[in-house]
Amino acid sequence: MRTNVVDHPLVSHKLTTLRDVDTDSPTFRRLTDELVTLLAYEATRDVRVVETSIVTPVAPATGVKLATPKPLVVPILRAGLGMLDGMMRLMPTAEVGFLGMVRNEETLAASTYAERLPDDLSGRQCYVLDPMLATGGTLAAAIRFLVDRGADDITAICLLVAPEGLANLEAGLEGLDVPVTIVTAAQDERLNEKGYIVPGLGDAGDRLYGLAQ
Repeated sequence: MRTNVVDHPLVSHKLTTLRDVDTDSPTFRRLTDELVTLLAYEATRDVRVVETSIVTPVAPATGVKLATPKPLVVPILRAGLGMLDGMMRLMPTAEVGFLGMVRNEETLAASTYAERLPDDLSGRQCYVLDPMLATGGTLAAAIRFLVDRGADDITAICLLVAPEGLANLEAGLEGLDVPVTIVTAAQDERLNEKGYIVPGLGDAGDRLYGLAQ
C-alpha cells in the first residue's frame, strides 16, 4: 500500500478552512469540491490511457485517451457523495458506482447496507471517495468488496487520514495482491477515544449535509 500526502499550498489553504468550526455547510461543501479536484489531479497520475490519432486545425497529431474499460469512481455513502462532483469535474467520462457502508460506533466494524456496482469489475481501475480514514475498517471493507468483484487497481481519495487508520488498513488488506494507493490532503496526529481524527475536522457527513444526531 502506498500513501501520497499532497504537499501544495492551495491544498493546505482549503483544508485549513475546512477544519474551522465556524465554516458553514455551504462553504464546507464548496471547499470539499475544490479540494477533491486538486487531490484527484494527483490521484489520476497513473490512470490508464491508450494512444489515439486526431486531426488538429493544422495537422494530424497523436495523443491519448482514457483506456477501456473506463475508470470507476466509487463514493462511499453518505459523506463520499460530497466528493463526487470534484472528482467528476476532472474525469467526466469515468463511470460511477455507489457503495453504502456503515460503521458500528461500539465495535467500529464496517458493514455494507447498499451497493450499485457492476457485478464484474475485471480490469477496472477504481477510485474510492471517502473523506476520513479514521479507524480504517470502512475503507478496508470497501476495497475488499471491489477486489472480490475483480478490480485490479484501487486508489482511495481521503481528505484526512490518521496513523492508526493507515496501519489498520494495511493490516486489513494483508494478502491482497492488488495495488492500493491512498491520496490525502494531510496525515493528522491520532484518533481520540471515540474514533475521531485529531485535530481533524469533525464528522464530514454532518458538516456537509447536517442532520447530526
